Amino acid sequence: QVQLVESGGGLVQPGGSLRLSCAASGIFFSNYIMGWYRQPPGKQRELVATISSRSITNIRDSVKGRFTISRDNAKNTVYLQMNSLKPEDTAVYFCNAESEFYINTNYWGQGTQVTVSS
Repeated sequence: QVQLVESGGGLVQPGGSLRLSCAASGIFFSNYIMGWYRQPPGKQRELVATISSRSITNIRDSVKGRFTISRDNAKNTVYLQMNSLKPEDTAVYFCNAESEFYINTNYWGQGTQVTVSS
């Protein structure tokens, strides 16, 4: 069974930092593009960043320069380092795995809450 398990969310003050982790199992990790999405309160889910098996990245404009996505293929884990956090970054953050070979083959984690507030 495919599982994506997220961790690292929590409450942080504006300007602070958090690192999210997503550990994958049940897939051949190196054959998947990994991504982070988020869903702010009252809004639709949106793409934050993606990273290929060769660490080619795409990052949402609103978080460029503040967020970094990375992966450790040996650990089957993808990370999202979030610096200089803003209140508008508050959201449930979801891990996603998308096959690099088969369309419409993707999996989602359960989500982890990130709250940026004074």
